[in-house]
Amino acid sequence: MPYQINRMQERFSTSTLATHSSRDRDGDERATAGILSAMTIAVPGAAAPKVDLDQLVTRQRGIVSRPQALAAGLDDGVIRRELRNGHWQRLLPGIYATFSGAVTLEQRRLAATLYAGPNAQITGLAALVWHGFRHLPDDKCLHLLVPHSTRRMSRGFVRVHRTHRLDPYARESNGYSVCSVARSVADACRYLDELRSVQAIVAEAVQRRLVTTEALRRELELAGKSRTRLLRQALSDISVGVRSVPEIEFKNVLGRSPLLKSILWNARIVTDAGTPLPTPDGWIDEAGIALEVDSREYHLSPEQWQKTMRRHNILTSHGVLVLHFTPSEIRSRPTHVRQVVEQAYRERIAQGARGSARLASPLGQEGAPVPA
Repeated sequence: MPYQINRMQERFSTSTLATHSSRDRDGDERATAGILSAMTIAVPGAAAPKVDLDQLVTRQRGIVSRPQALAAGLDDGVIRRELRNGHWQRLLPGIYATFSGAVTLEQRRLAATLYAGPNAQITGLAALVWHGFRHLPDDKCLHLLVPHSTRRMSRGFVRVHRTHRLDPYARESNGYSVCSVARSVADACRYLDELRSVQAIVAEAVQRRLVTTEALRRELELAGKSRTRLLRQALSDISVGVRSVPEIEFKNVLGRSPLLKSILWNARIVTDAGTPLPTPDGWIDEAGIALEVDSREYHLSPEQWQKTMRRHNILTSHGVLVLHFTPSEIRSRPTHVRQVVEQAYRERIAQGARGSARLASPLGQEGAPVPA
């Protein structure tokens, strides 16, 4: 009498052993192999598997859930044996990697989504990594939004956040969903406790034009007042034109001066004839003073250094006084930095030396400079 049941073959069988590979968003490719072969023997009345395990594991980069494995014809005994023998590994409750060895970030994203449920959305720092942010604090966890009715607890490297407001602009990618930049930035900043990290995230998002300040403000309004103080402060800093943490610190240092009340940040300037000039980090229009924050990171290559020198020479040729400061100098010697700018301001005003550069953008418009 014909009958069927799927059973794991010996690991070194050459019949249908499948090898699959995964590639995370940073291009790290890793080959993994699992016991995916099966053989047919006879058991009266047994149903055919509902899932092809070979195809499933290839599609999911070697990650499977317990329900999926059972639907493929395996049973808990087989799963326990594979775990015990070290052929599989448990990543989360009911979620397995069908291989031994390291797990890539892409595989962790898939595992987290399988654990949290089909409506889960990756958010926070993990989503910002996916979106390509460069300057983020370390976080070994993946944060996921799930519908408020979902009964799922945080486990292992997964942090579950129940919400009544999933992100309608989330993007689908390779078996999981990632929140939009605006939602991911807002959530990441709400989970952090250090202002400088929050400022760095918001500054990078706006400076690289990955999101608008209006979109961030909308997310802030929707989030209410729960853990939003640092994000509100960072957005307030960005709204005056600064685009990096060192610039924010520079603004705060000069903001203590009773003399320097009209500094504009990342203002567009032109010659008296209307020719565009390089945009300085800070600009004091009535004195023709340009303020530059020169970070070591930006000047690592000769090309970047030459670019800075060209900017300096162009501004100087139009009578602009360019003052350069490093982020470490701004942090370690704030009083000295403030006094240098104040002295330069006094001398330029006394001499009537303004040069042939002037402000181009009208104040108060979106994207235009706003007084500090």
